[in-house]
Amino acid sequence: MAADSRYRFYEFFCGGGMARLGLGRHWRCEFANDIDPAKLAAYADNFGADVLRPGDVGDVTPDELPGAADLAWASFPCQDLSLAGPRGGLNAARSGVFYSFWRLMEALQSEGRAPRLIGLENVPGLLTCSGGADFTALCEALDSGGYRFGAVEIDARWFTPQSRPRLFVLALRKDIPIPSDLALASEPDHLSPFLTGAVRRAAARLPDHLKANWVWWALPVPPRPNAALIDMLDPPRATPWHAPEETKRLIAMMSGPSRARLKDARKAPGPVAGALYRRMRVENGVKVQRAEVRFDGLAGCLRTPGGGSSRQFVVWVKNGKVRTRPMTAREYARLMGLPEDYILPARDNAALHLAGDGVSGDAVAFLRENLFEPVLDEARTAVLAAE
Repeated sequence: MAADSRYRFYEFFCGGGMARLGLGRHWRCEFANDIDPAKLAAYADNFGADVLRPGDVGDVTPDELPGAADLAWASFPCQDLSLAGPRGGLNAARSGVFYSFWRLMEALQSEGRAPRLIGLENVPGLLTCSGGADFTALCEALDSGGYRFGAVEIDARWFTPQSRPRLFVLALRKDIPIPSDLALASEPDHLSPFLTGAVRRAAARLPDHLKANWVWWALPVPPRPNAALIDMLDPPRATPWHAPEETKRLIAMMSGPSRARLKDARKAPGPVAGALYRRMRVENGVKVQRAEVRFDGLAGCLRTPGGGSSRQFVVWVKNGKVRTRPMTAREYARLMGLPEDYILPARDNAALHLAGDGVSGDAVAFLRENLFEPVLDEARTAVLAAE
């Protein structure tokens, strides 16, 4: 994909380059960093290695970041912030690498080349981890670094058939004006798909000096996608299915509500595709592994295949008969918005990890179109008019 130099960005925790795909051809990547060898190899296979800086972000120095960027993007690790994890917060080892990234931003500020925009992506659990103290600390860092900031929750289901809510903290340098149509004057008095209750409660917990720099970003409501999960799957004959015994085992693991959903799907006149994942539940004080299935046209939130327990399965129901199989890496990629010609890692687990650990490129494209480019274009117009 050829790029021009209209906008420039740094991509931290770049993974396989999903943010780069979402930013599109008018954005030129000046620097990309990650520590995972398989993700770096995929990034190089798809974009080349000329801007790649492998290794720990804590080892990156400011002089390795060329020029002045319009945007610094960071999809920093979520393991210590997720509701499914230990919730160690920003002081824990993995999610705490945010501060290594932020030290670089502070250094750029001291050199007079702070990025105009900062885009941070993580799980919504960031809003409540450590009783909200982690989110407040992050906002404190942005404020002291010379940025106004706000947060939105965007679910990938607006773009692809996957339920994947993610938090995006979006910050703009205080010296750059915000176009009037991109920010609300105050907290909205109506329901918003992006300014959720969790975002509002987090904003309300901030101290007054941070509330003064909070921005209620105004984003349009996009149309719902036409595609459903069944449209994203490989043809039924193109992939191997479980033996009947394995399918029976998964059905036996289902919770009561999942069994009811499967019973309804068996009555449907045509083929029905569902998504299944396994999870641990506590029942009568005992941990039990259960299989949960949904037939609402969406996949559940894709995760990394740690131990196989969080890998999703396809449940195919036709004429009352049920078949199951693991979801393929290419199906994961489609659900993350990756194009068909995106080169995935050869090893299945590496490809699943890349997709399950990534950011929705469609969500990034939505922010690029409705926030990043309008802000930057108006700022440049104002500079030209002043000159």
